[in-house]
Amino acid sequence: MVRIPSSPEFWRSPLRGPWFTSLLGVVLLAGITVLFVTGLLSYAAYNPDLSPGVNDKTPDKGLLGFYLFAWPTGPHWLYRLTQGVHVTLGITLVPVLLAKLWSVVPKLFALPPARSLAHALERLSLLLLVGGVLFEFVTGVLNVQLDYVFPGSFYPLHFYGAWVFFAAFLAHVLLKAPAAVRNLRGLRRPPQDDVEADGLTAPSPAPPTVSRRGALRLVGGSSAALFVTSAGRSFDGPLRQTAVLTPHGGPEPGEGPQGFQINKTAAYVSIDPRESSPDTWHLTVTGRGGTVRLDLAGLRQLPQHSAALPIACVEGWSTSDQWWRGVRLRDLAALVGPDEPVDVLVESLQRRGAFRRAALRANQVGDPRSLLALDVNGEPLSADHGRPARIIVPAAPGVLNTKWVARLTFGDL
Repeated sequence: MVRIPSSPEFWRSPLRGPWFTSLLGVVLLAGITVLFVTGLLSYAAYNPDLSPGVNDKTPDKGLLGFYLFAWPTGPHWLYRLTQGVHVTLGITLVPVLLAKLWSVVPKLFALPPARSLAHALERLSLLLLVGGVLFEFVTGVLNVQLDYVFPGSFYPLHFYGAWVFFAAFLAHVLLKAPAAVRNLRGLRRPPQDDVEADGLTAPSPAPPTVSRRGALRLVGGSSAALFVTSAGRSFDGPLRQTAVLTPHGGPEPGEGPQGFQINKTAAYVSIDPRESSPDTWHLTVTGRGGTVRLDLAGLRQLPQHSAALPIACVEGWSTSDQWWRGVRLRDLAALVGPDEPVDVLVESLQRRGAFRRAALRANQVGDPRSLLALDVNGEPLSADHGRPARIIVPAAPGVLNTKWVARLTFGDL
C-alpha cells in the first residue's frame, strides 16, 4: 500500500509523541519570550519616535509602538547585553526549533484540513506560527551576516513579522498549555505510553535507532555547539576567534590600539578623502542660538573629556570598552543654544548605507560620557573608525554612534 503524508502510517518515527513535543515547546516558550522582549528593547533603543523619517524605519507601527520609551544611557553596556542575548539566543535555539517542527510535521499534513470552525482557527494559527517563526529566524540569521537578500528593509520586515508570529505563538501556548502540562508528567515513561497521542505518536512505529533522551541530547548538544561557536562575537581578543560559525560580514579587526571591530569602511560608504581630511574638514553646529563652524584644531581647543564605552551593533557583535576622547555633546550644544540638553540631529559625510542621518534624545546629549570623539585608545581616529570625528554615546546601538560627522543640529526634533 502506498502511503502519503496525510496518512498517519506515513510517519513512523518512534520518537514523536506529545511528551517529546511538549518538552521542546517549553524550551521554546522560555527562549522565544526572551527573544521577543529583547527584540522590542532593541527597537526602543533606536528611539523610533524621535525625528520621524530619521531613526524610524517602521513609520506605520501605530499601536505596536505603545510601549516605547526614551532609551537610557546607563548602564553603558545595556544595548551590548540585550542585543547580544537576542542574537546569540536566537542562533542557539535553531536546533530546538528544527526539532520542534520535525516533531509536529504530521499535523501539518493531517486531513481533513478543518473539522470545525475551532479546528480551522487552530490550523490557521499553526500556519501563522510556523511561517512566522521561520521568517523571523531566517531574516535574523541573514541580518547577522549582513546578507540582505530579502526584499525591502530588514527593520519593518522583522518588526511586523515578530508581532504576527508572537500573536500566533501566544494563541498556540494558551491552547496547548494544559495538554503540555499533562504530557510532561510522563517524564519517566517510554514514548509509546504517552497519554495523549493527538496525531503525533506513530500508530505503527519503526524500530528505534536512538532513544528519546538520546535525541534530546543531540538537540541540546547542537545548541551548545552553536552557542560556543557564536557567542564570541560579543567579545574582543581570542574569544572572537571561536565564533567560527558566525563569520561577520564586515572587515575583521586589525592590530594595535584601533584593532577592534567595525561594520563598514570609509571606502564602502564612499567617504571622499578630501572632505574628511583633517586639514580641510569642518564641523557645522546649529541651534536656536545660531551656527558655529569649527575645524579640527578648533575642536581640540575646547575642553576634552574621556569615556570608556563599547560599540554594540544590531547584528549581535560588540567590542569591549574602548577609551574615547573628544568634546562633550552637551558642551557643543551650549555653543549654539541654552545650557539644558536638547535633541540633536547628526549628519554624516557618508554617501551610501543606512543611518547617514541619526537623531539622539536630550538625555543622551546630556550624558557627560556622550562625546564627539576625536581620538580612541590614545590615537586620532582612523579613517575606518570615523576620522576626523564620530559620535559615541553610552548604551546606544552602533548605528547611532555616527561616524564621519559633518553637521550637528540641536533642538526639538
